[in-house]
Amino acid sequence: VQLQASGGGLVQPGGSLRLSCVVSGRIFSINAMGWYRQAPGKQRELVAAIASGGSRSYADSVKGRFTISRDNARNTVYLQMNSLKPEDTAVYYCNVDGLVVGGWPYDSWGQGTLVTVSS
Repeated sequence: VQLQASGGGLVQPGGSLRLSCVVSGRIFSINAMGWYRQAPGKQRELVAAIASGGSRSYADSVKGRFTISRDNARNTVYLQMNSLKPEDTAVYYCNVDGLVVGGWPYDSWGQGTLVTVSS
């Protein structure tokens, strides 16, 4: 299972970005999909997650500003980030778990995409 994340970049405070993560491989099912981030010198933290049924959860620091969504037909998870702040600067990673063809479970990570919020 491979995850390809994209959409990071440099944005000014108050700006917006949308991250995408496409899942490929011998996938039988996708359960939870999520976005994590890791800022320099800090531990990786969960930003947002969305379950197979569509329920969502967010870190307190991004509630009301970020929206996670998924397109099951395209095996893709998105993170719409609005009202970005300098403290949102980090490498963002997507994470997905589920089953591959044959029934084996997987828990895979994308390569990370850098988001820099700066004027």
